[in-house]
Amino acid sequence: MSGAASDGDYVYDEAGGEWIPAAEAAARAHSAEQVEVRDSVGNLLADGDQVTLIKDLTVKGAGQTLKRGTLIKSIRLTGDSQEIDCKYEGIKGLVLRAEFVRKR
Repeated sequence: MSGAASDGDYVYDEAGGEWIPAAEAAARAHSAEQVEVRDSVGNLLADGDQVTLIKDLTVKGAGQTLKRGTLIKSIRLTGDSQEIDCKYEGIKGLVLRAEFVRKR
């Protein structure tokens, strides 16, 4: 018995037309699920980045307006290519559209 066959399961990759280790298939599926989020000028955003607002935004439900140039620290990606989750003092659950921010 070969060592590779006993190391794990294999699955058939229909796109490539070959049998590959299940771990490799899972890694390929995970990388395909990751969404690229880009700011207003095309910079790639990642969890923990700092962004600056490029226009005044009225926050629904908070009765507050975030002014252009406001710094938002430590963003989190949501899995949507156009939305980022943010924390800002006085506003809980703030979600911003990527088109209104620029990476700092």
